[in-house]
Amino acid sequence: MEIPNSSAVLITIAVPAFVIIALWALGVANWVWLRPRRIEKCLREQGFKGNPYRIFYGDTKEMKIMGMNAISKPINLSDDIRPRVLPFHHHTIIKYGKKSFTWNGPIPKLNIMDPDLIKDILLKNYVFKKARPNPLALLLVSGISFYEDEKWTKHRRIINPAFHMDKLKSMLPAMHLCCSELIEKWEMMVSEKSSCELDVQPYLENLTSDVISRTAFGSSYEEGRRIFQLQKEQAALTRLVLNLVYIPGWR
Repeated sequence: MEIPNSSAVLITIAVPAFVIIALWALGVANWVWLRPRRIEKCLREQGFKGNPYRIFYGDTKEMKIMGMNAISKPINLSDDIRPRVLPFHHHTIIKYGKKSFTWNGPIPKLNIMDPDLIKDILLKNYVFKKARPNPLALLLVSGISFYEDEKWTKHRRIINPAFHMDKLKSMLPAMHLCCSELIEKWEMMVSEKSSCELDVQPYLENLTSDVISRTAFGSSYEEGRRIFQLQKEQAALTRLVLNLVYIPGWR
């Protein structure tokens, strides 16, 4: 009598485990294949065009390759900036038109360029919610840009006074000082040689952080500079992570 009882116990324990594994596998299959394919079909029926969905990665590999190729080549001042800033999206719009989509892993992203559609989306913010960001990105960027509904309204009301004209006018001396110091650096570099070629991006990044540090931190703006330096390092690490497909639970 003991053997049948023990077998029954083993069966009752194994069945729930099997069900859990089966449900987990179904959820993964839905996330990585079934749901993207359903969405792609709906988008194409509505006139949107784009690359066929490729399991798990979508367009991320091509985005990374085209982005690296774009920044590896210098451009002239008269060149179009779009192929350098958003090379893959620019390529997609040229290939598929203004009603197109790209794949960020299993998640599609629509390119909406029709002013009427854009207006409709902005007016119906209770229907068209913001996309849920990669949780790793929230380590670097958060705040009002990710808020919705009442929370957005509350925080927008809080920051409004900082953008009043009188407040902005009081910041002008600090901004002028930061710009003057930057121009002096460039003038010294030019005075040493008849001409000088330089990458302005790091200078403009430092100018932005310097302006915010002086206006927000006042006399203790060196502390603000230190914070911005730490954020810059964090941003570099976050960009590396965001180039990969986010897998829920791997955080």
